[in-house]
Amino acid sequence: MNVTMKGEPLTTVGTAPEVGTQLPDFKLADKDGKTLTAADFKGQTTLISVVPNINTSVCSIQTKHFNADADKVPGIRFVTISTNTAAEQSTWCAAEGVKKMEMLSDAKEEFGRALGLFIPAAGINSRSIFIVDASGKIRYRELISEQTTEPNYSAALDFLATL
Repeated sequence: MNVTMKGEPLTTVGTAPEVGTQLPDFKLADKDGKTLTAADFKGQTTLISVVPNINTSVCSIQTKHFNADADKVPGIRFVTISTNTAAEQSTWCAAEGVKKMEMLSDAKEEFGRALGLFIPAAGINSRSIFIVDASGKIRYRELISEQTTEPNYSAALDFLATL
């Protein structure tokens, strides 16, 4: 998949899974060092917000936006995934007052590679949004072409309202 960062072309390791397919298997780390896999995303509808680097402005805006939206959509799990370490994510959350988003680290690049989102030249995952149902099936996705552009928050939230 081809994306850009400030207009410069970048290439991901593959193609993101289509709507209607199962979330591929991967490993992520939470703030306590626990390993999570695709199986841990079953049982509850989840909005997965993928950001390249939590310590950049657009990623920060995106995460804070969904953090604020979490209260508006009860019963939905809101997760942010970045290649930052869990410690970096925790430091950012403390500094920014973000408490509702579940932050998961893809520092080992397994999630990004499994979903075809990892950009080797930059060491980050491509900005994207996925909504996964309780069975682990991808029901919605938005792949952002220009990495400095915010996602369509309204479209994702409107889709959640239909579930």
